[in-house]
Amino acid sequence: MNFEQLLKEKIEALPQSRVRDAMEYSLMAGGKRIRPSLLYAAVRGYGLEENIADEFACAIEMIHTYSLIHDDLPAMDNDDLRRGRPTCHRQFDEATAILAGDGLLTYAFEVAASSPCSPDKTTAALRLLAEMAGAGGMVLGQCLDIFEESGTTSWQDVETIQKYKTGCLLSVPLMIAAILAGRPQDMDAWHRIGNQIGLAFQIQDDILDVRLTPEEFGKSTSDSDNDKVTSVSLFGIETAERMMNGLYDEAISSVSSFGEFKADEIIQMISDIRCRTK
Repeated sequence: MNFEQLLKEKIEALPQSRVRDAMEYSLMAGGKRIRPSLLYAAVRGYGLEENIADEFACAIEMIHTYSLIHDDLPAMDNDDLRRGRPTCHRQFDEATAILAGDGLLTYAFEVAASSPCSPDKTTAALRLLAEMAGAGGMVLGQCLDIFEESGTTSWQDVETIQKYKTGCLLSVPLMIAAILAGRPQDMDAWHRIGNQIGLAFQIQDDILDVRLTPEEFGKSTSDSDNDKVTSVSLFGIETAERMMNGLYDEAISSVSSFGEFKADEIIQMISDIRCRTK
């Protein structure tokens, strides 16, 4: 069963409702599936069967999708377009979108808790997922991002925001793979790599936000409209591109240095992400 079928099966196991429809609308809208793909690639790199990671792969994608639904809301970025379609609150309504996000977040942990891994590995991965998605992780980044509009002017501040807002959910699949492989000693290094990829990814978004129309990008280009400070507004596109490429190079170099890990697939993934155009 491929990942799209797996996600659809999980959502269709829920009782039929308008909220489930909204959850499915956002979850099954496509997207790059970078986070579950990183988890599967890292698990294979450790020599494990990829289906051992299915429940956590679904959970991570559900949490990512919930974060996008809430980030698009009028109280946050007030965006109209996501993955080439109307945002959840535009397609349904604001209350349903809030509940859809709540539903995906909660269901993610129900799905992850059903992992066939040993109880100690499942518990450790669940705790890490909660930490990286919660008020000390991605939610903290979202909180800092809200206040970015009213005072953030330095690159150090932007870097801190993206460490949490983007880096946490790109680090967690790599770190969970280390847990499932019985290699907790690798987690700190994977965390750094995830942060490097996350910051590079966000700089890339800043560049695409300027270069593409919303229709070409597949989502609203709201940063400039909201006067947010970005790598491009601080340094210009050419310098931002150099920073992005340097971070991707650092991530590849770090992955290459792992012992007892087949790094080729992760390195190829990072190279593919670097070449994305939306």
